[in-house]
Amino acid sequence: MTTTTAVNPVLRIAPAAPAEAAAYFRASLVFHADVSDVAAALAADGDPGFVVLDSRSTASWDQGHIPGAVHLPTALIPAQAEQLLDRSVPVVTYCWGPGCNGATRAALALAELGFQVKEMLGGFEYWAREGFAYETWEGAGRRAADPLTVPVDAEDCGC
Repeated sequence: MTTTTAVNPVLRIAPAAPAEAAAYFRASLVFHADVSDVAAALAADGDPGFVVLDSRSTASWDQGHIPGAVHLPTALIPAQAEQLLDRSVPVVTYCWGPGCNGATRAALALAELGFQVKEMLGGFEYWAREGFAYETWEGAGRRAADPLTVPVDAEDCGC
């Protein structure tokens, strides 16, 4: 009697070899930064070594944006990036959140113009959900940290 074992959906396609996985994840970190790392770098004393770019519309910007961010909607990048950004300073793009690829499109447009660029994972949604301060057309704002996205009363997530 032959017994066959069903492979579960997770392992139906085998994991990559460790060296391939390391290359993939290293490459991912070359292209992405997360909200808490961006916030920590901006909160530290001195120049963080990058500029944050909000690629959303003016209405979205007015609703809330990261303090100190440059506002440059994706459609305007080809015409205005050279005037607003220093090519020698890396740019970290963001848009609304994980359900929006506006930051990806902005990063592509900037890279095609010769800028060094990373995309901030989570976008403005996770910036606000993790309890970081933001600015609106009415002034400063801050929400309580969402315990589903960040530990309550902790310096960082320990990632």
